[in-house]
Amino acid sequence: MPEKTIRVIQPTASWQNAEDTAAPAKRRVAAYARVSTDEDEQLNSYENQINYYTRYIQSRPEWEFVGLYSDEGISGLNTKKRDGFRQMVEDALNGKIDLILTKSISRFARNTVDSLVTIRQLKDKGVEVYFEKENIYTLDSKGELLITIMSSIAQEESRSISENITWAKRKNMERGKVSMPYGQFLGYEKGEDGKPQIVEKEAAVVRRIYNLYLDGKSVREIARILTAGKVPTPSGKNCNWSVSTIMSILRNEKYKGDALLQKVYTADFLNKKVVKNTNVLPQYYVENSHPAIIDGETFDLVQAELAKRGGCSRGRRAKSVFDRKVICGDCGHFYGQKLWYSDSKERVYVWRCTHKYDTEPNCQTPVVRERDLQAAFLATFNHLLRAREGYIAELEREVENARPARAGEIRRYLKSLKTQPKIVRTFSESAFIALVDKITVRADGHMAVRYKDGSEVSVSECREWRGGNDSGETF
Repeated sequence: MPEKTIRVIQPTASWQNAEDTAAPAKRRVAAYARVSTDEDEQLNSYENQINYYTRYIQSRPEWEFVGLYSDEGISGLNTKKRDGFRQMVEDALNGKIDLILTKSISRFARNTVDSLVTIRQLKDKGVEVYFEKENIYTLDSKGELLITIMSSIAQEESRSISENITWAKRKNMERGKVSMPYGQFLGYEKGEDGKPQIVEKEAAVVRRIYNLYLDGKSVREIARILTAGKVPTPSGKNCNWSVSTIMSILRNEKYKGDALLQKVYTADFLNKKVVKNTNVLPQYYVENSHPAIIDGETFDLVQAELAKRGGCSRGRRAKSVFDRKVICGDCGHFYGQKLWYSDSKERVYVWRCTHKYDTEPNCQTPVVRERDLQAAFLATFNHLLRAREGYIAELEREVENARPARAGEIRRYLKSLKTQPKIVRTFSESAFIALVDKITVRADGHMAVRYKDGSEVSVSECREWRGGNDSGETF
């Protein structure tokens, strides 16, 4: 067998490539700056970071300044809301950046996973990140190990800070200290003593919302009224009111001067996920913690009305004052408005049980016209007014012995009652909304009207009264 030999093939060119022999290309460099709060001290740090890196990169002749990416008042625990950071990574992955400078790993990201995933993505594209404080280059062989260690330390530091802040907030709750998101909270601002104080112009809007609801308006109608009136929303950014905003105002105990603390809590310090506190952590109810915009009686009346309506007014638009006011005497469901017939001259609507044909046997309650419902109100209400003085005196006596919520409801009813004439001859939507709880239609066609004071009058009891509507018809 021939003897094995080894021959060395020498290169014909230098180990440097042709590009290296030419003038070196400038390295495209960007910087990233971030602060997590809007505090003055942090904002100064933010501005200093921007000024420092802009001057530093531009002073290096071998570098080409690409730009400075930044996020102000944003947490570093995740990258989802950091628009500046995300744009920088996108530009780097698209080949626009060769080197990224940043102050420290904690400025880059406090989440270990986010740090490593982003750095590896950049590394695969040949993009290097330099952390000045730790003196780490990510393309260095030891870079990833050091970054893993330092990111973990930064993440634990964030956990510790989060726990300290949470502890301090809970101690304040135990002491009954109330804070509000004033920028998003209608009716209050932070006073000189640090406590909530009323903004009267905004408080008037809150009172209007409560009054409109007690007058029978649905939350959707209230939102539509405020939007049409160009009333600014709690944030002040626009005048487009939503159903959820109206509901939150109607349900918030802070408007009556109390405060329920720890309604929600942060479940995960990394993603800042806030969840409703359903008996997981203690809550604290502070009475008379700050000036009230809505008196307790009115607030309780609204809560009772919300419970009575069962939240049904949230998602539907009322077509008429009779919507959700007329009840089928057979099955207990609401009557709804239906188009009876339509021709080129007129459209005729009637009211019928919405579940009339849902079960066997069918409900036997009849179809009624809107003018029949108006007549039922006029007949029964004038029947009540026959003994007006005694009726009012009886209600005033009831107020003295009633529970607060009930007393408030009767007082509101009395206020509307006293404004009515001795004989009501024409149908008034506002009077109907203020006074009537419901109308029940029975199978024999008779109707009974239940008023908000609890009295119920059947139309059959009122034959001695005759009234007229605007067109001159009698009932």
